[in-house]
Amino acid sequence: MILVALGANLPGSWGAPEASFKAALEQFPTYGLHVEAISPFYRTRAVTPYAQPDFVNAVARISTALAPSALLAQLHRIEAAFGRVREQRWEERTLDLDILDFDGLIQPEGAANQLILPHPRLSDRAFVLVPLADVAPNWCHPVTGVAVSKLLGALTTQDREGVAPLL
Repeated sequence: MILVALGANLPGSWGAPEASFKAALEQFPTYGLHVEAISPFYRTRAVTPYAQPDFVNAVARISTALAPSALLAQLHRIEAAFGRVREQRWEERTLDLDILDFDGLIQPEGAANQLILPHPRLSDRAFVLVPLADVAPNWCHPVTGVAVSKLLGALTTQDREGVAPLL
């Protein structure tokens, strides 16, 4: 199972973040990515050291014949097509696509490895875990073996309440 997080807190050429998500997901097949499921969209507080607008977040379950590094390259191409500019960490963005899990593959941080799998901070982020549970309710963290339901249960009430369905 391949899980990709979607996030944005700036409007793009397609309008509000949720419109960008829909347009980007429609483009996935062009990049060799096939959407199997998409979570509802959630409004979430920005988790950054800078004051920023709220984010919209979601998680897609996809399939692809691409290797993880090639998938990351395609996701970066999609981001760029949707106006994403990478200038500094934690910046506002029109579209952010992150690989959360790639078929349980474990790739630790290393000098030769720019892609860490599973995503190193997914266990601590309600804005990732809530939509992840929607598309993969039986998912378990590849390193710890902990189920998504238990990871969600370990978060503070305040963290979980910061993730609200987009109406």
